[in-house]
Amino acid sequence: MSKFSIVLRSVIYNVVFYANLVFWVLLGIPTYLMPRYGILWIAKMWGLTSIWLLEKICRVKLEYRGLEKLKNEPLIIAAKHQSMFETFALVSVLKEPLYILKRELTWLPFFGWYLIKAEMIAINRAAGKSALVDMTKRAREEIRSGRQLIIFPEGTRKSVGAPPTYKYGVSQIYVECDVPCIPVALNSGLFWPRRKFLRYPGTLVIEILDPIQPGLSAEDFLRTLEAKIEDASNKLIDAGLREQAALFGRSPVLTPSEDATS
Repeated sequence: MSKFSIVLRSVIYNVVFYANLVFWVLLGIPTYLMPRYGILWIAKMWGLTSIWLLEKICRVKLEYRGLEKLKNEPLIIAAKHQSMFETFALVSVLKEPLYILKRELTWLPFFGWYLIKAEMIAINRAAGKSALVDMTKRAREEIRSGRQLIIFPEGTRKSVGAPPTYKYGVSQIYVECDVPCIPVALNSGLFWPRRKFLRYPGTLVIEILDPIQPGLSAEDFLRTLEAKIEDASNKLIDAGLREQAALFGRSPVLTPSEDATS
């Protein structure tokens, strides 16, 4: 696929992606009068249609591995975070998805109101330590009610090849909630790069790893989680780089120096 084709397809997809978002936002207005399940269904449909459009327009094929490990029961799902893609791809495969997000997102018209309706956990980052306490308490209540918490342990999107920076918050939630944690590895940053509009063709893989059972100390858990996610993600990235090398001669996402060290 030529560079011009990739740019053109990416432009088309980005326009269609946000048009699709507006469509589902408007279609979801009646869910304000419905139980939480209504808006969660809208979110899943938005995710599924966005994934379908990405494959048809940009030729990005999504492959899930280990989906059978995701149970419709209280769970913590700790995922690598390289792009916006996994935020809706994971929602689409869970019955009762739950996110922890910054409070400012709930101020957005319609979208933020939907987050409130879906009973997501909004935190005030400026509150410091008290925000962590409140977040943990709310997460424990929601997870024990049967929901599946999706959390990005690094706190933000990281570019492919960036050093990992796992935060303590996920350990606190794991210890307090006393439920299994499912690590998730992926290579989305090769096909939907952070802070870039280009979408590159290839096989985007989301791999559900074996659960970490409750009972570890916070420190042991964090070490185990990081090792599992980073090892599996690096393998997926290596496979993705080989696929991109076959298509383009080298990775279009990484610089030559980064490509050599990946």
